[in-house]
Amino acid sequence: MVLGIAAVAALLLSVVLVGLVRAWALRLGLVDRPAGRKAHDRPTPHLGGVAVAVGTVAVSLVAWWTGVPLGSGTGALLLAAGAVAVLGLVDDLRPMGARSRLVVEAGAATLVVHHAGFGLLLGALAVVWITFVTNAFNLLDNSDGAMGTVGAVTAFGLSVCAAAEALYGLALVLCALAAALAGFLIHNWYPARIFLGDCGSLFTGFVLASAAVLVHDGHEPLTTAGSVFALSAVVAADSLLVVVSRRRAGRSVLMGGTDHIAHRLRRLGLTTPGAAVLLGVASGAGVVVGLLLHRGLLGPTAALWVAAGVLAAVLGLLRVPVYTRHAPHPRLPGRPAAPGTTVDMAGGRGR
Repeated sequence: MVLGIAAVAALLLSVVLVGLVRAWALRLGLVDRPAGRKAHDRPTPHLGGVAVAVGTVAVSLVAWWTGVPLGSGTGALLLAAGAVAVLGLVDDLRPMGARSRLVVEAGAATLVVHHAGFGLLLGALAVVWITFVTNAFNLLDNSDGAMGTVGAVTAFGLSVCAAAEALYGLALVLCALAAALAGFLIHNWYPARIFLGDCGSLFTGFVLASAAVLVHDGHEPLTTAGSVFALSAVVAADSLLVVVSRRRAGRSVLMGGTDHIAHRLRRLGLTTPGAAVLLGVASGAGVVVGLLLHRGLLGPTAALWVAAGVLAAVLGLLRVPVYTRHAPHPRLPGRPAAPGTTVDMAGGRGR
């Protein structure tokens, strides 16, 4: 009952706050201008994540104030996630270097892991995984509806895991996040009127990655590894695809680009909403496997099937062309184009 009330409150609060943030961002000129998309010829705000973060934290704090015990681990998670959200907001307003971001994210992950009581080795692995998944979700924020759909599905699945472990405070936070992302999707569905931005994508990724670690505390290492991977399979596949693709093309991994899963799916003929739905379905399949592993209904080897699916998807999507050679400037007759020059051909918000 409490989880349902929290979810409804977060949904309604997110819908209202996203609308207010959108109007404020437009007034201040805090917008993106994604290339290659007719739906986004007009500047589009990119601070929707502020509403998601505020809505999730606000509902969680109100629940705690009214007597719902969140627990020290969940409290540490909210504090650390708030710091990551502020980091993302600063990066939205004035882009930061990758090193500075990683330091803050790793520090926030360390706070969560320390409160969970992990040992040195497992704690270090957990910090690395949380930092990776946080940034993987940030990379997935590249197409209308994609990141919000995957995040909402994953948050709901993790809330079930948390409730099964009697971590009701964490389950409440995850339900609030899932509902806040659903409210955001009303504004972010194609054609998007606002984007999540670094604030929301980093916040979402951090909460989900940290929650995935916390709900598996005390479980067998192989089962934990398999379940956590299955729960994050879609974002892991997207990050792997981007890294391999850009390395093969001789491009910087840190630069933006429209070469993600959603962009390649559109090159294959899917619509933008269709790509978001397909990513949501794939995420749901991974969440189901993760849940079954978490409850001991599947053995650790089940994660190998998820890994095989990720590998097959990456290898198949690598064959979809997203770069083409071109001459960056008019050239004289007979003069060859500059070697290695490329341009993104898949429409969408590059990252």
